Amino acid sequence: MEPTLATLDYAIIAIYMVFSIGVGIYFSKKASGSTDDYFVGGRAMPWWLIGTSMVATTFASDTPLAMTEMVREHGLWRNWFWWNACIAQIMAVFLFARLWRRARVTTDNELLEIRYFGKAAAALRGFKAVYFAVIFNFLVMGWVIRAMAAVVTTMMPVNQWVAIVACIVVALIYAVLSGFYGVVATDLVQLIIALGGSIYLAVLAVSKIGGVEVLKQKIISNPDQGERIFDLFPPLSGEIGGPFVGFLLFMLVMWWAHPYSDGGGYIIQRMSSCKNEKHSLLATLYFAVLNMVRGWPWIMVALVSLVLFPDLSGTETGDTGAYPLVMNTYLGVGFKGLLVTSFLAAFMSTIDTHLNWGASYIMTDVYQRFIKKDGTVKHYLAVTRIVVVLLMVGAGIVASLLTSISAAWEFAFLMGSGLGLVLVLRWFWWRITAISEIVALGSSAFLAFLNLMLTIFAPQVEILGFPVETMPLHIKAFLIIPLTIVAWVTATLLTRPTPVATLMEFYKRVSPGGAWGVLPDDVRKAGNPVLGIGFLWDWLGGLSLAFGLTFGIGAIIFQNWIPALVYVAAATAGGLRVAWTIKQMPDS
Repeated sequence: MEPTLATLDYAIIAIYMVFSIGVGIYFSKKASGSTDDYFVGGRAMPWWLIGTSMVATTFASDTPLAMTEMVREHGLWRNWFWWNACIAQIMAVFLFARLWRRARVTTDNELLEIRYFGKAAAALRGFKAVYFAVIFNFLVMGWVIRAMAAVVTTMMPVNQWVAIVACIVVALIYAVLSGFYGVVATDLVQLIIALGGSIYLAVLAVSKIGGVEVLKQKIISNPDQGERIFDLFPPLSGEIGGPFVGFLLFMLVMWWAHPYSDGGGYIIQRMSSCKNEKHSLLATLYFAVLNMVRGWPWIMVALVSLVLFPDLSGTETGDTGAYPLVMNTYLGVGFKGLLVTSFLAAFMSTIDTHLNWGASYIMTDVYQRFIKKDGTVKHYLAVTRIVVVLLMVGAGIVASLLTSISAAWEFAFLMGSGLGLVLVLRWFWWRITAISEIVALGSSAFLAFLNLMLTIFAPQVEILGFPVETMPLHIKAFLIIPLTIVAWVTATLLTRPTPVATLMEFYKRVSPGGAWGVLPDDVRKAGNPVLGIGFLWDWLGGLSLAFGLTFGIGAIIFQNWIPALVYVAAATAGGLRVAWTIKQMPDS
């Protein structure tokens, strides 16, 4: 189907882009007070605005496309690939949202020289800043740009890179001018547009097919699809490379093994920007719950695409292009422009966040820390804006070189596998040191790079009976995670611990609770430790709320009323526990 947009569609897109530039200009003065203003909004943001920004940032242009591809290839159960992250996100709500706000840092790397000691801590801070701001950031922004290019190719009769460069320039203008204020303000509007557009497309597509029951019958009657598409859990199988083993690894291992287990870079940046602990907790809870339930519009469009385009294997974009194909099939004049704008909103909210977050690493953890410690605010902001531009240029170059979004996803995923546990334990076990993190980061990065090299140069080499080229992702993670953990635990036990004086100052600052027996009793009992039996009940309540709402909405959509009642009851019970906990927290 040829891409077709009318004049009205282009006008809608143009209005949105002008609005985005206007936001950058409006907030430019407010972001020029200090680097704290530019990177964390003066630490005075309300929970609802920060929570919205968290959700908008994780809603990139690649998200609907990737989810559609997963549902088309595997069925609903494959969503556990990202649903499992909710376990860590709810843990972050009741532990790390409070701890990061107490730490009063601009970047999470800044914590390293508070928690650890000496040259190792300083070196780790600088290396992690460059590693994530450049290598990891370029990969993420690169695949987001590539995904947006796929949408443009399907929807617009223009050269994809001309359109993409235009979007990048607009995102760059307001990211450079307005800093965190502009990012958060535009995120609010962008989420409304992006989420509203996805809901509208889902409702329209399902109604055009004939409704949910007709949709289900058409998929079930197709022998290549069938009822398996609607299964929330994979078929039971003991095969190590099978989907059930992959599901178990996602649920039992991956949520705590990944580097987002204590929040993750730009989520931590937002936690730190909240006006107090309570707002940080509320923002992260809002994010964790909405991040789960927002997937249903994309899932429904994916199911519709199975009926409209049952086989896309011979097309240029394959299953990745199914979502924009549904857009192009059903949307009329004006609405196409709105839906393309929703993708632009999702794309730009992710790009501007990664630019601001990456620049905060380079400026705070490298430039101010190691290069120029006595610069003026004006100087630091000028250098920051140059860094933002350079990061965008680098991401654009990486995007032009990427040949596979899924391969980039896999590499980024494996880069951090096994790192999560040490990031969690550093808050609650005194014995973790800077060396622990250095070895964990180095091990996972080396093993991910080794996998990439084998995939490129020796794809037929077999490990555990699988050729490297076709080895399932969960098996690769299963190999990397234990090797990484063994490496950093060994290094921890063989090296000297952090001095007690440093540990004491850290504990007094954040009061985490946990295994801190090396500290005096009066220090450990002071403050308000977050880790205790109450946390366990809060965590279970939050999980019940998030998963109950998610599966309850799904059951209502598919008119499975008894399961819907069970899920809604679970969500209600969990919500009551969470509400009680929040009510006990002070407002300041």
